[in-house]
Amino acid sequence: MPYVDGFVAAVPTANKAAFEAHCKVAIDVFLEAGAIQYTECWGDDLPRGEMTDFYRAVQAKDDETVIFSWIIWPDKAARDAGMEKAMADSRLNMEDNPMPFDGKRMIFGGFNALVHVGKNAAS
Repeated sequence: MPYVDGFVAAVPTANKAAFEAHCKVAIDVFLEAGAIQYTECWGDDLPRGEMTDFYRAVQAKDDETVIFSWIIWPDKAARDAGMEKAMADSRLNMEDNPMPFDGKRMIFGGFNALVHVGKNAAS
């Protein structure tokens, strides 16, 4: 089963173009490092909850949009090696390609897939 890295962050809405440019660089880096899929999503229909929601999870401000992203790897070993390779890649150097959002409020983690189905899903 594949291994998935998931990310949620708040991006200043005014930085959407910069975020897309940042992602285009990251796509190449992660795919070259062994990822089999890379997806970035711009928040569109995010309900506000009574106890918790995406906005609260990343302390989003009124002028920010929540993004939801994931990277799919063949397995955890490929992810561990690929993530190490990606983080060492100069194209992700924070001075040359800074994140256009506050990375301190990004939540992320790795997940073992329990169910993975679909037309393009590999089991």
